[in-house]
Amino acid sequence: MNDLEMYREQLALCDDKIIDALVERNAIVEKIMAYKEEYGMPILQPQQEAKQAARLKEKLGDNKYREEIYDVFRRINRNSKRIQARKLFDYNIILIGFMGAGKTTISDYLSTMFAMNIVEMDQVIEEREEMSIQDIFATYGEEYFRELETSLLIEMQSRKNTVISCGGGVAMRERNVEEMKKNGRVVLLTASPDTIYERVKDSRNRPVLNGRKNVEGISELMEQRREKYEAAADVVVNTDGKTVLQVCEEMIQKLTEMEEK
Repeated sequence: MNDLEMYREQLALCDDKIIDALVERNAIVEKIMAYKEEYGMPILQPQQEAKQAARLKEKLGDNKYREEIYDVFRRINRNSKRIQARKLFDYNIILIGFMGAGKTTISDYLSTMFAMNIVEMDQVIEEREEMSIQDIFATYGEEYFRELETSLLIEMQSRKNTVISCGGGVAMRERNVEEMKKNGRVVLLTASPDTIYERVKDSRNRPVLNGRKNVEGISELMEQRREKYEAAADVVVNTDGKTVLQVCEEMIQKLTEMEEK
């Protein structure tokens, strides 16, 4: 055996060790998830991720391969999050609620913590139509826009482990609710009219609030939608005065309890 063949053999042995270590690591991730569930511990623990990052930094120091190793660990951590998501959510999470209730913020956080894909329905529709929601309303009318929403929900049924953030009016259609539930759990995020106003007062892309962008107008429209929102929801989470982490933990707990029934 010449030196080149020897090096290649050593490399193959290293690869075998890496594969075995990754299999063991992924199994441990699943054990940790099971332990948390059994003892009612919080699923989301961002401080633990920070500790792992600090440990890796200390371990590598000024190693000349540190950037390459960091790159590998970023992928390992992302895949660990995917394993957690698959164990928790064998379906899509569909966020509904009034504009400003926190759907985009929560979906972004879930994506970060579980490496889940996000579909912002309004954003997807704007990109496909190549115009803003406000322009779609003005050009084609609300009914045309609502049909686009329904079609997108049907399209999403082929996915799993996706967070779908719905526009404020999506759940007002019974057909939409039927399509949501075919491969998803519907989470209603709520907030007070005062909170909603503070979150949307500077937004210019809220056509349904034209002429009533104030607490009273928001409160009136929220009440008009409340019954259908609540009827569509599998679980309800209020976001007033809570951190993103607290909202997500509460949501995960309620979804888990729902699956156990």
